[in-house]
This record gives sequence, C-alpha cells and structure tokens, in this order.
Amino acid sequence: MTLVDDLAAAVGAANVLTGAEAAPYGVDWMRHYHGRPLAVVRPGSTAEVAACVRVAAAQGVPVVPICGNTGLVGGTMTEGGLMVSLERMNRIRDLRPDARLVVAEAGVILQRLHEAAEEKGLYFPLWFGARGSAMLGGALSTNAGGSNVLRYGSTRGLCLGLEVVLADGRVLNLMSELHKDNSGYDLKQMFIGAEGTLGIITAAVMKLVPLPLAHATAMVSAASLPKALHLLNRMQEATGGRVEAFEFMPRSYSERLREVRPDLGLPFDHIPEVTILIEAATTVAAEGRPDATGEVPLVATLETVLAGMLDEGLIDDAVLARNEDQRAVMWSRREAAAQICVGLEPVVECDVCVPVDRVDAFLTHALARLQALNPGFREITVAHLGDGNLHFSVYPTRDDATLKDAVMDTVEDVVAGLGGSFSAEHGIGLSKLPSMRRRKDPVALDVMRAVKAALDPEGRMNPGKVIPPR
Repeated sequence: MTLVDDLAAAVGAANVLTGAEAAPYGVDWMRHYHGRPLAVVRPGSTAEVAACVRVAAAQGVPVVPICGNTGLVGGTMTEGGLMVSLERMNRIRDLRPDARLVVAEAGVILQRLHEAAEEKGLYFPLWFGARGSAMLGGALSTNAGGSNVLRYGSTRGLCLGLEVVLADGRVLNLMSELHKDNSGYDLKQMFIGAEGTLGIITAAVMKLVPLPLAHATAMVSAASLPKALHLLNRMQEATGGRVEAFEFMPRSYSERLREVRPDLGLPFDHIPEVTILIEAATTVAAEGRPDATGEVPLVATLETVLAGMLDEGLIDDAVLARNEDQRAVMWSRREAAAQICVGLEPVVECDVCVPVDRVDAFLTHALARLQALNPGFREITVAHLGDGNLHFSVYPTRDDATLKDAVMDTVEDVVAGLGGSFSAEHGIGLSKLPSMRRRKDPVALDVMRAVKAALDPEGRMNPGKVIPPR
C-alpha cells in the first residue's frame, strides 16, 4: 500500500485507481491486449506527473503512460506497472494566431485542438479517424500520421517544442516556439515516436496553418492503380501542390464497406478495382471564393483535370462533392476503415510504407506470395496513397501463431525489397518487436539501446516496447 499512499499524497486519493477501477485501462480498444496495471494514477499537472514518476522510481515500479488508448500495437500493455493517464492534463495553455502555434497539454483531445484553431480562423492539420478520442500525447508518442501527411507532414513535422518528464522525475523543458534553433542536438525528436520508453510527454508546442476557404473533393474509379496515380501528380501541378489527401480504397475494401455499412452507400453503381478519394484545399480567395456563376475555381480545376483523364482513359468515372454534406459522406466511407474491420479474426495488421510509385508492385507481390503461403486467406486494404502508407490487414485461414508470424515476415520481405518500412504510423509497441528484430538495422538498434540506457538506466519507462531485447 506504500505506493498507493505515496501516489495519493501526490495527486489525491480520488486520482489513484486500483482493482476494478483500474482494470478498464488495461485493455486496448481493439481488445487484443489485456493487461493488469498495478494502479492507474491521473496527475493534473506536469509537477504531479514528475512526483508520480519519482514515487515509482523510489519503489522500482515500471511506468506506462496512457492517453486516449487508440493505439493498435499494444503500446500501453502492462502487467504490474503503474499506468500514468494524462487524461486530466487537458488544458490548452496558449493559442497565438499571429505566431500560428498552440501550446497544449498531452491529454488534449485532437478534435478540441481542431475546434480551438478554427475559432481563430486556423487549422490544426493532424487529421485521422480517431481524432474524437485520440490525445496529443499519444499522437506525439507514436508520431501519428493520418490523411493530411501528404501536405503537412506527420506529427513530428508539426511539433516545435516538447515538455517531458524523465525517468528520474526531472522535467526536461524543450518548449521552444522557434522554427530555427541550431543549439546542439534536437532532443525533442528522440521523444517523438518513442512511445514513452524514454520519458512522458506532458505538453507540446504545435504548428497551426490557415483555415482553408474551400475544398475540392471527389471520388474516382479506375481500372488500375498506376493509371489512378497520374491524378495525384496532375492535380498537384494544376494547383501548385494544394492536394491534401489522396486515399486509396481497392475492391476488397469497398466490398467490406458495402457489407458492414450499407447505409453509407458507394459512389458508383458497381465496385471498381480502384477507388480514390482526392481532396485539395486553398486559402487563396481567388481560388476559394465562388465566381459570378457560383462556381468555386478550385473545384473547377479538379473537374477539368478529371475530365481530361476521363478522355484519356486513365480513369473510368468520377463524382465531385458539390457541398459539405456530400464531402462528409465521402470522408465517412474512408474513415469507416477501423469499424469495418472490427470482429474479423484472426488478423495480422500490417502498417507499411513504400515509395508512392511502388504501391501497386507491393500489392501484386504481397498478394501472390501470401496466396502461396496460405491459400484462401483474405485481405482488406486501405491506403494513404499520397505518401505510400498502406494499412494492409491480412486474415489467415487459421489462428496459428506460426502462420501469423510467417504472414508478417512475408509482408516485411516484400516491403524491404521495395525500399519500404514495416511501420509507417502506428508505432512498434509489442506487436512489431519481431519485425524490429528481423528488419531494423542492427547498428540502429544498438544506438537505440544506448539512448534508452542513458535516459532510463533501470529500464522502467514503458518496458518491453519498441526495442527488442538482445
């Protein structure tokens, strides 16, 4: 009870959960991982986080940070560790429109950041399906991506500064608001994507951008991926790089969508081999304000590009969103991805990235090799095609650990042959430790272990994640 008593002294007894109250925190939202935290503590400030970490250090207890718990790789799994929930650290400390930045704590839900930015005529361009529950600290800890990476980059590219509580309870203040700072190592980059293994991110300085005046959105069908890919490059050229999203939904995805969410409908009267959701946005009045005919020039540009590709036979059909309701329906089909896959088991979740022009080669080779490995397997794919990131879910014919590992190894092998990565935006956690062991450069792993040993010599910060044991 000494641990609980000491934590209660630091944050108040109401914010220390044990037993049945702590149990829900030990289960990930996909219910693939079931842990048993020793306790869950809910600090309300950076000072309280530091105090909790010092208590854990004094008693040799592992520390596992948790935010919205929307991860997919077991990054918050623990047996007997102290879970530090950042849910009460949910304040937006500052939002400065002229500097185009926001200072927010790790427990702020992304949707709240979107709303706060929009109130000031700005936009926080980190956008994905779980934005209504995912928190900033988790997005930073996994270097989350999403649909707008094509234009704005991943979470790493949006972060100017960090505040981190280290393993010994010290607070590392890296809360820079600068776009340029060459004063030594860029330490914040070590903690972004580290999944809490080096320290607990408690706050960050994030970039904001101007709120778009208008969007041009369409769903496009094509017979093949290489043909559809021409659309991205042509629209980028026609708009000066204003394409924000270029999402790929192959036949397998559309079939499952029709099966699970018939209420969302499909954009075409048949299911094409390739469906693309493309969206561009502008802040330029001449492109975003309706002209004398009521037409938005950016939408007209997209329509012109699509018409030209139809004439050339590069695409087969296209549907443009003429209003926000139609745009919302198009996005709802794409953002149903997690929902339509829930309940399909057994599954091997592959979050991979290859060069944009090799996505078709990946699918061709991976599907052929998996068919040879496990005839009759099923797959559902959806992709951020603009940056080469595929969510490639494989459903083997039997729940066999050896087979599932062979599936992952096969996918990794195809990805490596195409110069790609076995992890694009979901992180490593527990589930990708075998991939790290097989595929990560051994020297890189040694450097990661050295950094871990320097910052967390007792190995108590989110132990067992990200870095495979020797």
